[in-house]
Amino acid sequence: MKTGHRAFTLLELAIALAAMAIIAAFAMPSWHAQVARSHRVEAVTALYRAAQFVDTQTSVPAALPTGMDQAPATGPPVYRLRLVAADESNGGYAIEAIPESTGPMREDACGTFTLDATGARGNRPVAAEASAALTENCWRGR
Repeated sequence: MKTGHRAFTLLELAIALAAMAIIAAFAMPSWHAQVARSHRVEAVTALYRAAQFVDTQTSVPAALPTGMDQAPATGPPVYRLRLVAADESNGGYAIEAIPESTGPMREDACGTFTLDATGARGNRPVAAEASAALTENCWRGR
């Protein structure tokens, strides 16, 4: 008794590949949006961590220590944190999380995240049109 060979035909393989391509076309933008959101959350977390460090010092330091000057704290930086001395109207300092010029967030609409000593949050977007809605959207849930 001879048994027949079971295998995929070229048509079945083409249909399976087309279905995977359609799924990937819908999944990839969502995946990229989630990765960008996680980078933003990491930047905001690093800003709050740096603000807590500065608040515990007796005077505003000249710069943030190594490890607190980037987000994420370990590995290749996606954002660089910079301490900006400011006047007393904002508590004496501000901290900026600036996207790395060669990193994945270099053209993100949120641009640079800012946090001052009074807790005021803001963004300096890449494009010229800055709005309160952009800041709310970029800091949403944080």
